[in-house]
Amino acid sequence: MAASRDPRPCSIADALALVGEKYSLLVLREVCLGNGRFDQLVRNIGAPRDILATRLRRLVDAGILTKRVYSERPQRFEYRPTPAGLELEPVLLTLMAWGDRHVREDDDRPMVLEHSCGHELTPVVACAACGGTVVHEDLTSHPQTPGWTVKGPTAA
Repeated sequence: MAASRDPRPCSIADALALVGEKYSLLVLREVCLGNGRFDQLVRNIGAPRDILATRLRRLVDAGILTKRVYSERPQRFEYRPTPAGLELEPVLLTLMAWGDRHVREDDDRPMVLEHSCGHELTPVVACAACGGTVVHEDLTSHPQTPGWTVKGPTAA
């Protein structure tokens, strides 16, 4: 079957268009950890400087990061998450937990996060209405784009 010229309208695809490029989520990880200076980002991510500069520009333009001068001579900048950037932090936490469970060895976790309650953080997705933990079996999809069903586009 050939690829569709008009793929399913999707907020996941739209979000990945902004943060799905190589290094973008790692930039956000570092900025959320408080490492927002360019040299820190280069060291901690390992991205080539030109690619990192491009990612930073794109994240600032998208309103995910802000850029502020911390040195005038030479002019240097520090990057910080915007409120929209901070909303991506739970995505990073959930992705990290998934990687710890399915990619790394059991005792080979590079970072553990402690919640303010004093316990190790185990991120979960919960329903804002009832507080219940979200599991696949409890979800029902309702496509909102005309001409689309869960299975795909309706016949023309």
